[in-house]
This record gives sequence, C-alpha cells and structure tokens, in this order.
Amino acid sequence: MEKTPLARLLDEFHQHRLGREIEDGEHYADAEVDFFDDIVSGVDARSDEIDELVTAKLAAGWTLARLDKTMVQILRAGTYELIARADVPKAAAISEYVDVAKAFFDDREAKFVNGLLDAVAKQVR
Repeated sequence: MEKTPLARLLDEFHQHRLGREIEDGEHYADAEVDFFDDIVSGVDARSDEIDELVTAKLAAGWTLARLDKTMVQILRAGTYELIARADVPKAAAISEYVDVAKAFFDDREAKFVNGLLDAVAKQVR
C-alpha cells in the first residue's frame, strides 16, 4: 500500500511479523511463507491486470482510488489468487478474503468483497 520495495516488504514480514510476537505474549499467526510470498509477489507483478479486473467489477463511477487502501489490497490479493492459484478452490479463496475483510470492516464491506470476488471468479475460472 505504501510502495515499499518488494524485497524489503517480504523481509519485514519474514523477520518481524509472520509467527512473531505482537505484544504481551500474543503472536501473529504462522503463515505458509512460500504461499504468502507468491501472493505478495504476484500482486506486485500483475498489478495492472488485477486492477483492470477489479475496476471492471466496480459500480459505475467508482474507481480503486475511492476505496479504502486496505480494501484495495484485499481485493487485489483475492483477485490474484483467483487468476493465478488454480490449486485453491474458488469458494475457499473467496471465503478467506471475506474473513480478512471482516477483520478490518463491517459486514457490509465483507459482503462487497464476496460479491466482487465472486464476479471476478466467474470471469476468470
């Protein structure tokens, strides 16, 4: 979201976030590092294609710039997974990103993620 160089961003997550302590004994969840790296790298490499797919599914008059930055990243990651990770079932991918949206937003926004990613999935799978 902040245009951090990819190598630096991945290193930050590997060294300080994935499975690491947040505070007072609480930890970030462990992650499948190769899968995480593929999602982050893939979104970066295919950002134009991804943004075009997402933008095409937005309501008339809406752009990515009008959306919350976190929402944009959720939609980008979900779209990448749908177009590039055929090993992940469509419903599972969508459900995971709906859950991510619920961690940051209300139900209305989670339903938005569900609808948009479902529309993308129908086009690309």
